[in-house]
Amino acid sequence: QVQLVESGGGSVQAGGSLRLSCTASEPAYRYDMGWFRQAPGKEREGVAVTYTRGGDTSVVGDVKGRFTISRDDGKSTIYLQMSSLQPEDTAMYYCAATVKYCSIAAEDWNYWGQGTQVTVS
Repeated sequence: QVQLVESGGGSVQAGGSLRLSCTASEPAYRYDMGWFRQAPGKEREGVAVTYTRGGDTSVVGDVKGRFTISRDDGKSTIYLQMSSLQPEDTAMYYCAATVKYCSIAAEDWNYWGQGTQVTVS
């Protein structure tokens, strides 16, 4: 099964930016891929999706306009560019993959990375 490895998390002041990366052990073009986050005491929530078909992307929730998802299939890597970060963006950020997108709900995604922590103060 595909292995996913995230990187790029860290601590940043409010208003700052970070770029997360997620590299897959198999060709990424086989998968719809996404970013999720989970804050302490909260459920894991979808943030953004990049689809295999047509290069379409989707960003959901209150990160619209601040976060951008992209993919480089040549590197089997997806990215999450995060700007204008706020303390409420503090969470563990996870990369996920699925062979066929069904929904943004976490339970519909098959493969997960270990996560990378983002802390905004």
